Amino acid sequence: MTRRSVSMHCILFLLFLLKIICVFSDSDYLIGLGSYDITGPAADVNMMGYANMEQVTSGVHFRLRARAFIVAEPFKKRIAFVNLDAGMASQLVTIKVIERLKQRYGELYTEENVAISGTHTHAGPGGYLQYILYLVTSLGFVHQSFNVLVDGIEKSIIQAHENLRPGSILINKGELLDAGVNRSPSAYLNNPAHERSKYEYDVDKEMTLVKFVDDQWGPVGSFNWFATHGTSMSRTNSLISGDNKGTAARIMEDWLEQKDCRVSNDVESHRRVSSIITDPHDQDLMEMASSLLSTGGKTVTRMSSIAKRVRSGFRHADKPSFVSAFCQTNCGDVSPNVLGAFCIETGLPCDFNHSTCGGKNEQCYGRGPGYPDEFESTRLIGERQFKKAADLFTKASEEIQGKVDYRHAFVDFSQLEVTIIGQDGGSKVVKTCPAAMGFGFAAGTTDGPGAFDFKQGDDQGNPFWRLVRNLLKNPTEEQVRCHQPKPILLDTGEMKQPYDWAPSILPVQILRIGQLVILCVPGEFTTMAGRRLRDAVKTVLKEGSNGGEFSVVIAGLTNSYSQYIATFEEYQVQRYEGASTLYGPHTLSGYIQEFKKLANDLLSGQTTDPGPQPPDLLHKQISLLTPVVADMTPIGTAFGDVISDVPRFSKLRKEIDIVTVQFRSANPRNDLMTEGTFALVERWLEGRETWVPVYDDDDFCVRFKWSRPFKLSTQSTATIEWRIPETASPGVYRITHFGSAKTPLNSIHHFSGSSSAFVVY
Repeated sequence: MTRRSVSMHCILFLLFLLKIICVFSDSDYLIGLGSYDITGPAADVNMMGYANMEQVTSGVHFRLRARAFIVAEPFKKRIAFVNLDAGMASQLVTIKVIERLKQRYGELYTEENVAISGTHTHAGPGGYLQYILYLVTSLGFVHQSFNVLVDGIEKSIIQAHENLRPGSILINKGELLDAGVNRSPSAYLNNPAHERSKYEYDVDKEMTLVKFVDDQWGPVGSFNWFATHGTSMSRTNSLISGDNKGTAARIMEDWLEQKDCRVSNDVESHRRVSSIITDPHDQDLMEMASSLLSTGGKTVTRMSSIAKRVRSGFRHADKPSFVSAFCQTNCGDVSPNVLGAFCIETGLPCDFNHSTCGGKNEQCYGRGPGYPDEFESTRLIGERQFKKAADLFTKASEEIQGKVDYRHAFVDFSQLEVTIIGQDGGSKVVKTCPAAMGFGFAAGTTDGPGAFDFKQGDDQGNPFWRLVRNLLKNPTEEQVRCHQPKPILLDTGEMKQPYDWAPSILPVQILRIGQLVILCVPGEFTTMAGRRLRDAVKTVLKEGSNGGEFSVVIAGLTNSYSQYIATFEEYQVQRYEGASTLYGPHTLSGYIQEFKKLANDLLSGQTTDPGPQPPDLLHKQISLLTPVVADMTPIGTAFGDVISDVPRFSKLRKEIDIVTVQFRSANPRNDLMTEGTFALVERWLEGRETWVPVYDDDDFCVRFKWSRPFKLSTQSTATIEWRIPETASPGVYRITHFGSAKTPLNSIHHFSGSSSAFVVY
């Protein structure tokens, strides 16, 4: 190659780089979004949230997802934020995700600029946190729950990274009044009157939404933060569900996909009424349906379920799917059961101070707006969040501008010195304590009451349970003094056998995108605790930027989990939230102190001391969950065979009838059907003589239920229910089940089966 040609190649390369820079310079940011299935084991695994050992998974209400966004300044800093349809983030999951990202991208994504946050659904599989306290009811560590989270988070970030393109970000805020109430009002009222007078409500009603707009494709996603617990689904539910926030996300994504007409012409969307069949009462339809009988079980490939998944038809190779996340914030004392708490037997309101009925907490339950139907309550609270988000999304006009930055540190909250203002107005130094749980913790809440004779607001304890406590760990006098007035039920911070029962070292993190500042906290802040933290950080930011205005949101349950953070005054009352504030009465003051440090470093450009590293306890985990040994069917039958079919010549009505079909099945733990489905509703496409998928187990109208005659039985049944929605087109339909069986030789057999056809009109 001549010197001239080399020079020409160099010039062309420089022009290419210049073109890229010019393209980037049209937008302040690169934005990318991604989403991936994280639905865990749908059988046998204890759900994370209510700590009810009898609440184990046995099917799917709708699927769980990890949703991610990445925002980068071209050639500068970037942040990644992941929202999980899960109870909370896990320190161990975060550690392993970061390890994978570093293997793939080097130092591009680290613990400093990646945040992983949970919606706090109480209807997802547990067993993925690393500390013993959070593994007791799940019979230890559940590797499937853990692995599907790590895989799904990583893949959502990879998608977002590969989708990075020039774009803009808009922000909007508005009030949502009917999606949350304070479940511990007596504790809230213990906060100073002058402080309470600054706020109209005893919970935060504001939703903050960011809208991501691709320069070429237009809107590609939205994330919002709003405070309400993921407890619309009750402690007796056994179907995996994203609860109200997952519901809102599913509705929002479907709404935008249809609004933008992003549906493939080759696959009929279940949201559009087809004109292929014009006469739903035509006798030919009935004859056709009666001729299409159940198929019987048959062998299929692993990919069959994925290929049939309804929403895979929405995707275009050259255009990313719309991603919408409904994130959690300071929800500690906020319940979605907005009708209030009532006694089951009498129907009267529960005791105001202790949430008891006749002195017992077991009878006191909160009621959602769809009471007594928890599925309807979940839909309504989700729909209310969706409607507000859709309104904010449509009207968003304020553009986010400014630098992308972040700060992160690990803090040992078991012995943190905190400087506070004393009653005399002077400063003094106090300390946090090793973690401990109070008696009020065991009472539960009105969303899910506990058992035995515990009650909220107990600042004395009980001699019998003190004796039981002492068999596990008798707290030292110093520990008792440190936690006063909390009577210690479980001294988790000092319990180390067989390994740590509770965390000591926790992450604190600030993410900044222009005027938006996200405070990532590893727990559940109560309403007033969250207000104090936001105000403290806002003050630092305003003073350090010469009066600059910032939108500050809290991302709750992020990167790790350490239960609740109540105010000092709420802690004195020792309701559930105060009794679950692990590190003593000055926990909130410790968080405020550490976040003010991060905010100062963020503005000054100083580096932040990383602090002590949390432990990686994966190698110490113990699992007592019985594995799947084998699946079998009765002699002469096959996996996928229909046990209970749709009656022949059935004509079913939309919004009225429910289709129920039962199949011979196998344990769902054999294959999680990630990005696939266990249940499918198909419609006969006349003229093309084929079945088209229209609804699956990621739709609210389809419920997949799994059962077996007794524990450890090798035989099981899948029941698929389809509540025919108004959106269903008139026509001929059938129900299909996908599953995977474990043979006695330890191999996996993938199967499917379909019901007889029926007519919907």
